[in-house]
Amino acid sequence: MYKKIVLIFAFLVSLNAQMVDGVAIVVKGNAITLLEITNFMASSKMGVKQTTDVLIRKKLEEAEAKERAIVVSSEEVYDDIKQRAAKNKMTVSAFYDAVRESNGLTSTELKEQIKEQIMSQKLYAAIANEKMSEPTSDEIADYFELHKAEFTHPGAFTVIVHVAKDQARLQEKIDNPMFYSPDIEMSEQVLEYDKISPKLAALLENTPLNKYTEVVPDGRGKYMSFYMKAVQSAEEAGVEGAKNQIISAIMASKREQVLTDYFARLRLSAEIKMIRMPD
Repeated sequence: MYKKIVLIFAFLVSLNAQMVDGVAIVVKGNAITLLEITNFMASSKMGVKQTTDVLIRKKLEEAEAKERAIVVSSEEVYDDIKQRAAKNKMTVSAFYDAVRESNGLTSTELKEQIKEQIMSQKLYAAIANEKMSEPTSDEIADYFELHKAEFTHPGAFTVIVHVAKDQARLQEKIDNPMFYSPDIEMSEQVLEYDKISPKLAALLENTPLNKYTEVVPDGRGKYMSFYMKAVQSAEEAGVEGAKNQIISAIMASKREQVLTDYFARLRLSAEIKMIRMPD
């Protein structure tokens, strides 16, 4: 009797495992399991419909990349990891540790995730290059007219530049404007919008009058912050002045539409079998 109960229990456990990990959807011969769906739902907080749409798209991308013979080498993956580590001012080993602590991913899982990302980027570029063309002068002019506000910017900024070797000392000055330290160099400057980097221009545009910017590296081993004293009248960049920015915006929009349309058509024509969904 005991053996019979054990056998029945074992059978039920096995049956349940098969159900949990059973095939839910088949996309061009590639299976999506119930376990994949439930795991993705748990991590993404998406519903069944959104989850299945994402996973079907992923399988379509994998099949398309395979048909196009798109590959990603281990060197490409490692180069990407090195760049990410350098951007965060870490060694590769420290970067692996940081990812493990924040996301729970092992180095192997991280490499696989990055490989998938690079594969998608290559696939998207291949599809977009086939379908996209540079915007015409009329498209550029129309876009400018519809988005003029995006191409209006200050003429110049009057700032007091604070520079120090010690980041903490500079932050102390920002937190307490009455604080004085001979270690902090100060100079008043007028920075013309068209003669500074886009990154600095964005930082200053987002800084209210009579406020300090965040502390940023000065590129020479020191740190700096800008006190916003005055902003000169706004100027319109004009079509020619904003041409490259407009082209980038149009191409990004076109690319997104091309990819959306491409995979929508691919899904309609692909053999997809819906077998069962999670309860």
